[in-house]
Amino acid sequence: MAHKHDETKIAEQEACCDLDEKVNEAKVVSLHNKDDGHNHGDEEGNGLKPWLPAIASFVVLIAGLSLDNWIKPTPTWFTGWVRLTWYIVAYIPVGLPVVIKGIKTAIKGDVFTEFFLMSVATIGAFYIGEYPEGVAVMLFYAVGELFQDAAVNRAKRSIKALLDVRPDSADVLRNGIYVNLPPENVKVGETIQIKVGERVPLDGEMLSEGSSFNTSALTGESKPSTFTKGETVLAGMINQEKVVELKVTKLFNDSSLARILTLVQDATTRKAKTEQFIRKFARIYTPIVVFLAIGITLIPWLFVENYVFNTWLYRALIFLVISCPCALVISIPLGYFGGIGAASRSGILFKGSNYLDLMTKINQVVMDKTGTLTKAVFKVQEVESYDIPQEEWLPLAAALEAKSTHPVAKAVVEYAGNEFDKLRVDKLEEISGHGLKGDVNGKEVLAGNVKLMDMMKVPVNDGLRKIVDTIVIVAIDRKLAGYLTIADEIKEDSKQAVDALHKLNVKTTILSGDKQAVVDNVAKHLGIDNAYGDLLPENKVQKVEAIKKDKKNVVAFVGDGINDAPVLALSDVGIAMGGLGSDAAIETADVIIQTDHPSKIATAIQIGKATTKIVWQNIGLAFSVKLIVLILGAGGLATMWEAVFADVGVAMLAILNAVRIQRMKF
Repeated sequence: MAHKHDETKIAEQEACCDLDEKVNEAKVVSLHNKDDGHNHGDEEGNGLKPWLPAIASFVVLIAGLSLDNWIKPTPTWFTGWVRLTWYIVAYIPVGLPVVIKGIKTAIKGDVFTEFFLMSVATIGAFYIGEYPEGVAVMLFYAVGELFQDAAVNRAKRSIKALLDVRPDSADVLRNGIYVNLPPENVKVGETIQIKVGERVPLDGEMLSEGSSFNTSALTGESKPSTFTKGETVLAGMINQEKVVELKVTKLFNDSSLARILTLVQDATTRKAKTEQFIRKFARIYTPIVVFLAIGITLIPWLFVENYVFNTWLYRALIFLVISCPCALVISIPLGYFGGIGAASRSGILFKGSNYLDLMTKINQVVMDKTGTLTKAVFKVQEVESYDIPQEEWLPLAAALEAKSTHPVAKAVVEYAGNEFDKLRVDKLEEISGHGLKGDVNGKEVLAGNVKLMDMMKVPVNDGLRKIVDTIVIVAIDRKLAGYLTIADEIKEDSKQAVDALHKLNVKTTILSGDKQAVVDNVAKHLGIDNAYGDLLPENKVQKVEAIKKDKKNVVAFVGDGINDAPVLALSDVGIAMGGLGSDAAIETADVIIQTDHPSKIATAIQIGKATTKIVWQNIGLAFSVKLIVLILGAGGLATMWEAVFADVGVAMLAILNAVRIQRMKF
């Protein structure tokens, strides 16, 4: 547990550092800024405007090269100060912003940046009379930056698409009429109306009979879902069938949509170890290269007979251009950013790129049963009575169960109907892993499993102990009254999920509070490696601790309930099943599967592996090409044009490789 939280702490501290300006631009814009009118055209670099300086510089440069090389004879006026001024005019549109940035960062104490390297290299080229090359290097650098911006914006787009699901207004019932107000001004308990085609502005309970909703913004699923009276509808869903009314259950800032937006925004601040290393490496590597360039310029004076300062300065400038670490500093965060975006499109939220890395190392997936592998939609199958008639004990049990949110309790309440509405419940006590105890209309009522009856010294016959299905035993005043058997249904893709994990060489385990016989039955049906039932929340913690004792095991725990929060925190990667489920589970988890589909566990691992593979491909590409051209440049075998390829060209290739993940299908 300490290991995982130490990593998170390091990542959060790293996020607080003053990072390179380009990397900061790669972060998601504030998802809470609602005053922008959703107009992100300028920010995303759409249109021709960002390209105008580069186009102007290119036109003037081509004209200068034509006058220098292609128009014969060269015009006599295109010499001296005229020629220098011509190339300065070509340089200013693309070079001046970079030089200014270099000066500003240097004033702040961060001297060795890519802006500094490019400024020194190009101004140095002007000093030795290589005007066209000085302009060309800065022009290609600027064009590379524009392509980088486009790639970053493309990576952001899948996440920033969530901005479009933020509702701008809500129709609220006040004084008998519907008033259009910002969602932030609506209070809990008020009634709102959602017309067909409108987005739900706040979480609420359905007051109307029902309607179908498009939930893709929250779950990634295109298939509409139907919600009926009494069910919870979430902000961001789109009403597709008829006008409905909802009773608001959460303020806008507490809604599921706002929570998801916050999680996605925060995901970009938690960096993977590889990302942290590259940033630290770049800060050490860049000054070293600068001093090496100074050495390349001056040291040969001590050893070379025909030493020419400008020749060695040119080699040093080439060395500086090649050394620029932008291919690494941009493409690696972009790779992780793309991975987070690809995951969000699949209905999977990573709370940070560090968890993308951890997902690749998982070899043990431990899962809760109810709500994770099964639907948690329980139905009463059988009811048996003993000395007390069913019509007497069932309403008492239902009155007690109505105070619980557990799916089994809901099944009992649904089966009992409305016969318990007027019964008074006092001294309610929920005994975790056992059941409920309370006074109903003056009678002590127990409703739970065999363990509860044993704890309360209520005699239970062997026949009850042998029942395999989930069972709710009811006792009135410590006298056995009857029982209900309840069955849950396995999710359609649970078998697919387990098979996919086995193909990834990941072992699977079920930990459940349900009876061992029920858990064994589910495990056998799904092909799960290990199954443990009859567990209390603390027993689940003990089981995960036992698995983690083997240092080779990297454990992911998948759960959906409040009682899963301790195990989610203990695991190396905590995965909350259902972005619409328990707040406690979602807050504790590191990865959230919004679709409620267990098959997405394997998808999350595959996305993590694909992201990490692309990141290391980019690292290898950048280092190998730069090393080769650095050696050639120091030996005088490479020109500024090769240097441009080693810098901007490699950066472009790395970026194109990084954005591949956004096109992959998982």
